[in-house]
Amino acid sequence: MKGFFLKIKNWLIGFGAFGVFGIALLDAALIPIPGGPDAVVMTLSHLNHAMMPVYVLAAVLGSTLGCLVPYWIGRASGEAALRNFSAEKRERANRLIARYDVWAMLVGAVLPPPFPLKVFLITAGVFRMNLWRFLIALGAGRSLRFVLEGVLAVRYGDQAMEIFRHHYPKIGLGIAAAIIVIFIINTLLRRRQRGEDISDGDLRTAE
Repeated sequence: MKGFFLKIKNWLIGFGAFGVFGIALLDAALIPIPGGPDAVVMTLSHLNHAMMPVYVLAAVLGSTLGCLVPYWIGRASGEAALRNFSAEKRERANRLIARYDVWAMLVGAVLPPPFPLKVFLITAGVFRMNLWRFLIALGAGRSLRFVLEGVLAVRYGDQAMEIFRHHYPKIGLGIAAAIIVIFIINTLLRRRQRGEDISDGDLRTAE
């Protein structure tokens, strides 16, 4: 079966950016494409620097839209779609998405393996997360990943894949940490604003 999907991948590569879109779409839609879109984006970007932004955009769009498949599986099947995951993973995904919504999806989209993104995608469907917020979070996270890959390919060529494999776990965790910090700052500012609004309201009432 792996050989079959490898043939599909090799066939799609011949279509350039459209092939990148197809590979990213299938990979995100739970169809196991060997190597996924990462190696394809870097290889094609290295061979044609000028087309790098197009390959990156194709990968972002394909990967983001492909994630709709597990989302709709969760939405259509409910919690039954999560039965193949451990209770611990289900509980963690339920808790994070219920509490943090789009922020949880954004962090999940940039975290490196072995982060269980699949269970988050399905859980988002189970919780009927707003579709546009779901797509925006994933699109932003995937953009960070594929832009990084494209830049590495243009700058380092054949060594890009090895550099990416070696350093992305740390980079992904760093990006996730930055997103969490932004979320905390945003939450504190909103709370402060609400506090100021309440104080102003009390003053007007007193007057």
